[in-house]
Amino acid sequence: MFYTKEELTEMGFKSFGENVLISDKSSIYGAKNIEIGSNVRIDDFCIISAGEGGIKIGNYVHIACYAHLIGSGQIIVEDHAQISGKVSIYSSSDDFSGDYLVGPTVPKEFTNVKSLTVHLKKYVILGCNVVVLPGVTIGEGTAIGALSLVSKSLAEYGIYGGNPLRLIKERTKGMQKYEI
Repeated sequence: MFYTKEELTEMGFKSFGENVLISDKSSIYGAKNIEIGSNVRIDDFCIISAGEGGIKIGNYVHIACYAHLIGSGQIIVEDHAQISGKVSIYSSSDDFSGDYLVGPTVPKEFTNVKSLTVHLKKYVILGCNVVVLPGVTIGEGTAIGALSLVSKSLAEYGIYGGNPLRLIKERTKGMQKYEI
């Protein structure tokens, strides 16, 4: 089941367009900081958690089951981007160096959380179980293969995969001719 338009309004989103289908089995936090375009579908068991940076989701975006968009930094998902199952996109991350404490239960003065914008440009597709770290911009039309870790920004229209991530080949721009 998906939330009704009335239920979406009650949730307090910053804005949302037409034909927005959000599973009632998903978890939404910080709705006042979330903008959703039209023709968007968010499936079961997704967690969309927007901090002060906010989350902007464009038009014709699908976020498949168990995906997570989380953090205090801004997350931008442009039109026609597709996020496969179990993808995790983080705009915030603790400092793992050992010089600070970690976790949300620790007072902020003892942590060193890094919050940076994550930007998925138009036509990006993320395969299953991809992890995207804070500060990453994925160029227009780029595809990321399953089980990949994206820790650095990527150029447009490439197909990347593996860990460490590497360019496999260039991606065509054929999808542009079908844009709605």
